[in-house]
Amino acid sequence: MRLPIASLSLDLDNQWSYMKTHGDAGWESYPSYLDILVPRVLDFLRARNLTITFFIVGRDAALEKNGPAIAAIASDGHEIASHSFRHEPWLHLYSEEETESELAAAEEAIESATGRKPLGFRGPGFSLSDATLRVLARRGYLYDASTLPTFLGPLARAYYFMTAKLSRDELRQREALFGSLREGLRPITTYSWHTEDGDLIEIPVTTMPLFRFPIHASYVVYLSTFSRAMALAYFGAALGFCRAGRMHPSILLHPLDFLGCEDVKELSFFPGMSLPGKQKIEVIGRMVDQLASRFSIVTMQQHALAARGTDLRSVEPSFPRVQLPIKEALK
Repeated sequence: MRLPIASLSLDLDNQWSYMKTHGDAGWESYPSYLDILVPRVLDFLRARNLTITFFIVGRDAALEKNGPAIAAIASDGHEIASHSFRHEPWLHLYSEEETESELAAAEEAIESATGRKPLGFRGPGFSLSDATLRVLARRGYLYDASTLPTFLGPLARAYYFMTAKLSRDELRQREALFGSLREGLRPITTYSWHTEDGDLIEIPVTTMPLFRFPIHASYVVYLSTFSRAMALAYFGAALGFCRAGRMHPSILLHPLDFLGCEDVKELSFFPGMSLPGKQKIEVIGRMVDQLASRFSIVTMQQHALAARGTDLRSVEPSFPRVQLPIKEALK
């Protein structure tokens, strides 16, 4: 029996980008764990004969020290997509001109490092705006993957702020980090944005059908700190709901799903970082094997092309106006 498709992607956030968002000193020197992470992830994918999508940050692609790691991703045949240039989760505060410049810079750096121009985009911290959608459509992108339809964004943001050392202005910059309650009302299945500059396919990061709880890998790894069996049963149940609803899930991985407390002590504030890397990889392996047993795993681009051949619901962009002045936001 032919299996339905599901896409798998990894946001290649680097150590400095997490430190920057968290307000930690020293991020300006762009500390990196890509030399540890990328071989580990590529070995994991080769062992399962999987080709997935990597959302790459332009700044990392532009830095010579990251060249071998990023080139290895492309050499292994994985899809290369954009995760912005500066990885600022307040991207939605940019003007349209600033957004255009940001995406163009990311494209140039990523194409120079990999030989491929990205056709897909995911905003840092799931940041998205009408302006971003217009720029993506105008620049010829096939799809966006920046929406996370869950009601738990404000709780995740509150937890993040509890561990951060941020000024009042920095807190205001990050006030939409991980989204609002409204995100839980967005469509959970693939649909099409309609803008005056063209249409764009949206592939949401899949959440639990009906309940809208997260099912991305970092959340399942966090649940595994309480009970691995419970965490994997939870993920399996979510996949069962997807199959029953004839959904094509899009599952998200992050670097810290493959890195443990022994690898990067500076990020110990993240949930799940008490676990060693080996234990995390075992959980991720079980997750991905469950996914592969029920779905045919494809890249985001393949997912988007398959969706384009169906009758997708069309949605007009409508994001709340941001009150924070852009000049203040970019301080």
